[in-house]
Amino acid sequence: MAQKAKNWKQAELILHFQLNKLLDYTPLMQEWLEVNSPVFTSFEEQLFTFTYQEGRQNISYWSEGDLKMYFISNILRLSGLMTLNEKGFVGVFGRYLTATIPQTKLSVRCDFLAAKGFKNIVEDAYFHFQVYKPELNPKGESMAQILEAFLIGQAKNKKQQPLYGCEVIGKQWTFVIMEGKNYCVSKSFDCTEEGDLLKIIAILRKFKGILETRLLN
Repeated sequence: MAQKAKNWKQAELILHFQLNKLLDYTPLMQEWLEVNSPVFTSFEEQLFTFTYQEGRQNISYWSEGDLKMYFISNILRLSGLMTLNEKGFVGVFGRYLTATIPQTKLSVRCDFLAAKGFKNIVEDAYFHFQVYKPELNPKGESMAQILEAFLIGQAKNKKQQPLYGCEVIGKQWTFVIMEGKNYCVSKSFDCTEEGDLLKIIAILRKFKGILETRLLN
């Protein structure tokens, strides 16, 4: 009989599922992080400036809901991940994912995920997961939740392929790739630094390109 879902810690997932955190960047991570500054339209330039200033002034005070609505939603729009519906896949918010692998029940709420689907209907083909935590009173281990989402994605995906993700804790953004039982975590990017914020957007834009040209083939 499968056990009840639990709030996992990163170390527990590593031990239970024999995962391996790589200390050096993999070729895929190196490729993903090699980006140039994004080119903005005039509207995007205004949105970027507004979002950047809002984050610098307020991010340390925001709750999780504030962080999502005032800041992350604009970053997703600037990255192009708000328009996933155009290509036969979707970006959805606040979706619960579950799987039993084997005899171990996993259940996690993913703040944002990219998957194959239509409108708000998600098929069992996952590509990208994001988890957000505020600086102020974060609850749960965000990296453990990312890993749990990766494991669920691997269990449900018919085609085994690398899975991409993003962890946000207040102003700190890190990017994660999981291949089999190995996962690689990028350095942190500080979204209250203009150069880092531009790079965050460029990295997310690059993922969209990877998804459209490689992962869906």
